[in-house]
Amino acid sequence: MHVLPLLLLVAGSAAVAGAARRTPVPAPLLLVAAGLAVSYIPGVPAYELDPDIVLPLLLPPLLYTAATDSSYLDLRAQLRPVALLSVGYVLFATLVVGWAAYLLVPSLPLTAALVLGAVVAPPDAVAATAVARRVGLPSRITTILQGESLVNDATAITAYKVALAAAVGEGATWAGGIREFLLAAVGGVVVGLVLMIPIHWLRTHINEALLQNTLSLLIPFAAYGVAEWVDASGVLAVVVVALYLGHRAWEVDFATRLQEEAVWKMVAFVLESAVFALIGLQLPVVLKGLGAYEGTSAAWYAIALFVVVVATRFVWVYPATFLPRILSSRIREREDNPTWKAPFVIGWAGMRGVVSLAIAFSIPLTMHGGEAFPGRNLILFLTFTTVIGTLVVQGLTLPPLIRLLKLPGRDTQAETLAEANAQAQASRAAEQRLDDLLTDERNALPPPLAERLRSALERRRNAVWERLGAVNPVTGETADDTYRRLSRDMIGAEREVFVRLRDLRYIDDEMLRTLLRRLDLEEAAAYREAA
Repeated sequence: MHVLPLLLLVAGSAAVAGAARRTPVPAPLLLVAAGLAVSYIPGVPAYELDPDIVLPLLLPPLLYTAATDSSYLDLRAQLRPVALLSVGYVLFATLVVGWAAYLLVPSLPLTAALVLGAVVAPPDAVAATAVARRVGLPSRITTILQGESLVNDATAITAYKVALAAAVGEGATWAGGIREFLLAAVGGVVVGLVLMIPIHWLRTHINEALLQNTLSLLIPFAAYGVAEWVDASGVLAVVVVALYLGHRAWEVDFATRLQEEAVWKMVAFVLESAVFALIGLQLPVVLKGLGAYEGTSAAWYAIALFVVVVATRFVWVYPATFLPRILSSRIREREDNPTWKAPFVIGWAGMRGVVSLAIAFSIPLTMHGGEAFPGRNLILFLTFTTVIGTLVVQGLTLPPLIRLLKLPGRDTQAETLAEANAQAQASRAAEQRLDDLLTDERNALPPPLAERLRSALERRRNAVWERLGAVNPVTGETADDTYRRLSRDMIGAEREVFVRLRDLRYIDDEMLRTLLRRLDLEEAAAYREAA
């Protein structure tokens, strides 16, 4: 791909994603729709997905940022439902969808149909995270969906390799397939476990935030590359490393954390936007190769397969939710009794995405004997329509569905109270530590500076409690909101003076940058982004 089309893709997708923030439509859906619309414009270049780019270059950073934003403790608490969905469901969907495709399409061999089943089996990490974040799902459902989407790509890619080996005539067996799956899964986890500790050691011993963030950008590619080099699952290696680093992020210095958060937000925004736009832009590429399957038959195949994919997820989700409770008294004692609503949302939230398309495009044109891979173009088309169908139909209806089911959202009042209690305990510990330090003559401070430390501590302690208090009847702001707004206005007045003094040549640009950075840090502390 030439530089200009690539720049247009990144700039256009970022603009659409930015516009989506001002609409009630989730950004992934608007990006896919924009990609579809642009694909009809004459002269637009063919943006064909290259699996050699998507899988090793786009998937690792997207998985990494999703995993570092996840909670290791929450995922561990939901390990059973996550494992049942990310492994059990993907294998079940591969078999059921593959068998259904074999019955639907007369000319499609069973081995090729199973390849299609593996391709469309995994819900997409990017789609699940983006939509769940926008619609405000309950925290337990969000954790399950995020955990599933982090691991299921590894299951699907391994299942695809086994099905592909059988389709191209490499003599794959069930025993060999199970062995390859276990080796890939165990190998990926082992590679992640081996890499995570030395990488974390590096992160805690490099003192330059700039070098730290350079290392951070390389980590997902390194983990993925090493795992794939030893024929293990690169996806699992990235997830294991990212979960560990995210869990231990507090041990890294504050400058690195601040920069890293900003850098990865930008990377995730650009990649997610481009990925969803690329999905829509695949339409001309997919239709061009449809050939003998053009016409109403291909459309009927697409509709039927979409229905099978959606139904298969419900067939798996409900037994996976309720059977463990029926079979285990320990689970019944430890966990609350679920209703039918949460499994329904989980079943309906199975959007497919770019990974399925990338895997489909990696299907070889020919088999070992030299003959064409059976139904390759149809598999590409059905993968494309399934991805578009799940993103549009399920993505658009998920927010009203959640409102209709009246699922309990996050209890912000309880969360704020827990935050306030945690801050109070931390403040008491910090105050005790300050008293101990000030008794040492080596730490002697003038009274105004010592009082400034205590004031900052008091400010942090009171800020959360103030969010629980009454709001201003005129502005609707809490006292904490008003404080931050006034602080920002005061800092803005200082900033204007510094710029005016620079323009008058009273200070130079280097001093201006130093003063502005100091104000920026003050503003970041006083006007932190709401969670």
